[in-house]
Amino acid sequence: MNHPIHRVTAFEVVGPYSLRIRFEDGLERTIDFSPMLAGELFGPLCDRSLFQQVRLDEEVHTLVWPNGADFDPATLYDWPLYAEAFAAHAKQWQLAPA
Repeated sequence: MNHPIHRVTAFEVVGPYSLRIRFEDGLERTIDFSPMLAGELFGPLCDRSLFQQVRLDEEVHTLVWPNGADFDPATLYDWPLYAEAFAAHAKQWQLAPA
């Protein structure tokens, strides 16, 4: 089975919770993360100042935040395939008891 390995090479903040992400093959994808910002890990990123502290981890080639939140670069690359499922999970996280 062939599983492509993708790497984030650059990003730019383009909205309150949106990033334009560039990958090793030149693909650029703009992702609005706001539907994902719920739960223990991603919920704190609702704080715009924390969200905007995103950085590129040069070792694993993906986006990371100071609170430990991150995404697999392959997931970011194929975001249109996963966006609805992530949003559905985030709604469940909002309903989960603390």
